[in-house]
Amino acid sequence: MQRDWVLYRDLDRVLITKDEISQAVAKLAAQLQKDYEGKDLMCVCILKGAVLFFTDLLRELDLPLTIDFMAISSYGSSTKTSGVVRILKDLDHDVLGKDVLVIEDIVDSGLTLSYIKQTLTQRGAKSVRLATLLDKPERRKNDLKVDYACFIIPNEFVVGYGLDYAEKYRNLPEVGVLDPKIYT
Repeated sequence: MQRDWVLYRDLDRVLITKDEISQAVAKLAAQLQKDYEGKDLMCVCILKGAVLFFTDLLRELDLPLTIDFMAISSYGSSTKTSGVVRILKDLDHDVLGKDVLVIEDIVDSGLTLSYIKQTLTQRGAKSVRLATLLDKPERRKNDLKVDYACFIIPNEFVVGYGLDYAEKYRNLPEVGVLDPKIYT
């Protein structure tokens, strides 16, 4: 473990270890393997935060699939969503008739993923399901249903394993609670 890294000094505590993440990703992959067998699967990574989860998850799947990427903004450098969702990078491929699995790092308010789900459904996806590493349901501002979540977490500001604060901490191999003195 690399807990002597400088970035760990900014954490209040480690919430989810590297080993716990690895086990949860393997378990989710096994479920997806069953659910998407024989389907025309397109996996969509929500950039930038989900990229580590996305690549680890896809390496566990023995399924024919295609991948694509979207970049969405609703936070900027803040710890709270602005409520305004903007597509910064759209898909390169059509979703028409495909079973789409949107892969995200964290779901809290649900506003961003509700927008994405509605958009992909309107574009003719056969189905749109949501998979996330972290789900923070107590922050939900709508009735968004997350289909697959590796971890349900409390309402704390977390970084690591792709999650950031002001574009930093993404490279931490674990998920940690950021010390509030860093962002207040």
